[in-house]
Amino acid sequence: MYKLNAVSLAVAATIAAASFPALAQEQQDQAQLERVVVTGSAIKRIDAETAVPVTVVKMDDLKKSGITSVEQVMANLSSVQANTNAAQSIGSNTGGASFANMRGIGADKTLVLLNGQRIANNAVDGTAPDLNMIPFAAIDRIEVLRDGASALYGTDAIGGVINFITKSNFQGGSITLGADQPEKSGGKTRNINAGYGYGDLQKQGFNIFGSISYRKQDPINGTQRPFNQRMPGGLSYSTSPANYTQDNATFYNPTGSACSGTQMINSAGDCKLVTASFVDFTPASENTSGMLKGSLLVNDSLTLGAELFATSNKVTTYVAPVPYGGYAVNPGTAFYPTPPAGSNIDPTKPVLVYWRDFPNGSRGQTNKNNQQRLMLTADGNGLGWDYSVNLSYNRNKVDQYLVSGYGDGDLIGAGLADGTINPFGDQTAAGNALLQQAALNGLLESAKGTVTNLNAHASRDLSDWFGAGRAAQLALGVELRREKFKSAANTEFASKVSASTGVDPNSLAEGSRNVSALYGELNVPVFKSLDVTGSLRYDKYSDFGSSTNPKVSFRFQPVKELLVRGSASTGFRAPTLYELYASPAYTNTAGNYANPLLCADGQNGSQCEAQFQVLNAGNKNLRPEKSKTATLGFVYEPVANASVGIDFWWVHLKDKIGSIPQFALFNGYYDFPALQQYYHFGPGNTLSIASNCPGDECGYVDQTLLNLGKVRTNGLDLSAQYRLNSPIGQFDFALNSTYIAKYEFQDFKDGYWVQNVGNYGESGPIFRWQHNLTTNWKYQQFGAGVTMRYKSGYADFDPSTHARVPSYTTFDVFGSWAPRKDLSLVLGVRNLFDRDPPFSNQEDLFQGGGWDSRYADPTGRAYYVRATYSF
Repeated sequence: MYKLNAVSLAVAATIAAASFPALAQEQQDQAQLERVVVTGSAIKRIDAETAVPVTVVKMDDLKKSGITSVEQVMANLSSVQANTNAAQSIGSNTGGASFANMRGIGADKTLVLLNGQRIANNAVDGTAPDLNMIPFAAIDRIEVLRDGASALYGTDAIGGVINFITKSNFQGGSITLGADQPEKSGGKTRNINAGYGYGDLQKQGFNIFGSISYRKQDPINGTQRPFNQRMPGGLSYSTSPANYTQDNATFYNPTGSACSGTQMINSAGDCKLVTASFVDFTPASENTSGMLKGSLLVNDSLTLGAELFATSNKVTTYVAPVPYGGYAVNPGTAFYPTPPAGSNIDPTKPVLVYWRDFPNGSRGQTNKNNQQRLMLTADGNGLGWDYSVNLSYNRNKVDQYLVSGYGDGDLIGAGLADGTINPFGDQTAAGNALLQQAALNGLLESAKGTVTNLNAHASRDLSDWFGAGRAAQLALGVELRREKFKSAANTEFASKVSASTGVDPNSLAEGSRNVSALYGELNVPVFKSLDVTGSLRYDKYSDFGSSTNPKVSFRFQPVKELLVRGSASTGFRAPTLYELYASPAYTNTAGNYANPLLCADGQNGSQCEAQFQVLNAGNKNLRPEKSKTATLGFVYEPVANASVGIDFWWVHLKDKIGSIPQFALFNGYYDFPALQQYYHFGPGNTLSIASNCPGDECGYVDQTLLNLGKVRTNGLDLSAQYRLNSPIGQFDFALNSTYIAKYEFQDFKDGYWVQNVGNYGESGPIFRWQHNLTTNWKYQQFGAGVTMRYKSGYADFDPSTHARVPSYTTFDVFGSWAPRKDLSLVLGVRNLFDRDPPFSNQEDLFQGGGWDSRYADPTGRAYYVRATYSF
């Protein structure tokens, strides 16, 4: 529990705000506008255009564009460089989560808020809140702060803030039905959402609002899109019929060099399985969310509120059948192989087989993610202060179930050893019976994270110190937060499937911490045209000491048509509880690599192209990340209904927390001898290509979390809006673009610099340009719109090929009709020209058949319909 003196930890603050609903009308409109809190400031203001860049996205516009999930929203923000989406849950340990990553510096440095307050991070890896947990149907708008905000929000607001704001004081009801039908097979989506509000807060003194939504998406599997066959992806030594060996370096297959088994090819002289066709492009998912929100106007000076939301997201993924590698087949048993002439096989000793359990089918995993939040609020004014108090309890729980394809490794190992299971051909009745007996489904592991948060702040006007015609404003606040995390394997079940999952049956990771802070913000009008804001925040962590982070920003409007703004701040992010306490776990490399000792040139030798074992683990010795950020922007309104903005930004980060990228570990082995310490070879300098870790035969690469080096990036955001009123209707044009001038990072402290703009780099590209251009038309009860999305090209994953991934542009169109006041219809087409994802030779992801699922949608051309009835 907190002690009373924890409240006296510091001072701090926020960002600034200012004005510009329309710059030309600012002065005369000020007195008529209601004071509101803008994301990035603790001061209630009447202004819309802030001293730091904030993008406001209206959900009504997004829904017309066919967007049905928050994940899709993030994919349409040019300031979001990369995002982990549901497709990355396939073959990984994200629990089906989706994350946003502003500026490309890490999802854990983009703060996601719901109604201005935190929600719990995804419990599986503690990275950030899962975007799927946001109650989509209740959202009114999204405010995206494209600047660091650690001085107001604390730890993880280095890259920016995304604030999802739900409807308030809503009266009446609405029901929306929708469906999305791709032109190609797979990926169909159905959704329904409904909301109802009763009571006028100002007239009746109360309002109750509730919403519920349901969304279901069918999978797109690895055989339903031909672009997945552009290259052999996900190569594996575990095949059917099986490979066999005695030294884990030289492999033989009954089909010889023809490699004529199931989905097999000859690669670098060895038979390997091509796994890409077994891997889903898009997982099957079901999402249900609901929110209940109530407000009570006690009097003109006090409003009480309560908010409860709950979201459930179920994601089911499939990958290739289980590989059983390194299991012995004894001499003299029914299926001991006859080695080819000239082999180094000793027929008096067991052989080790690398076999796929095709009889039990593909591995299926279902992640059930549940999130709840209860929040109580009090907003009001008294003694000249506007105040807000928020108390919330947030909980995220993820259960990971194995639903098909997995089996008891001990039973299968015994069956291979004694000749019951045939790894080289068709099964006997006894073999099939044993495989069916070995098949297992059940709960593998669970993770839970909770956050209890008390946040209170108040603001007020002071005197007009410099005769600027506006009073200075002051905000003070306090935050107390309790974080807890626990992740544990279901020991009894996990022990039976450890060979096929790599999960330690005794895995247990848990931790907790207290965080307390005081913050303050002072906005001072120096002249009629100039405001300067200073902010300061002091945080104290029960496990990491304290940190002080200041911020200074300004807003200068020399003429009514021009606004100049800027900011500079520092940031601090303590390691998450997961990063500190995550249990050790072994898994395969995402891509195919060469053993640097046995295959020095990557082409000749043994273990030249394979997935090897890597160790992932938390690290209690991690240090916090620290940052410096700055912005400088200009907004110009040459004529009414038109504006142009440009915002320059800089981010410098040190002690970045992460794992050394696998690409760097393998491809930089000889160039950077410091990386050799992360290799732990098995007998004969082998690296394990099967789940035999830990153990005497285990050879692996260590990817324990570390404080890596620095990240330096800068660029600019462009925006332009124009509204044209004509006899044939109203046209709205909007452009949002992001240009990255520099992005470079180090894999370890004082290491070499990796230039990442326009290059795949070592774990994914940073796009030089991203554009979103929209045109909307409205005339009476009719409407239409076109959206263009663009990502620039980049140098591909394998630099030795000198290949480039081309730019990627898609167009969406829609038409709307409101035949009655209470009814509206929307018809649209996404990816109008059916653009396939561009070719990429990346091998970092399970979807490795010649494209990158992080940056392109595999759905193709899809038609959608929405119908909304209001009452």
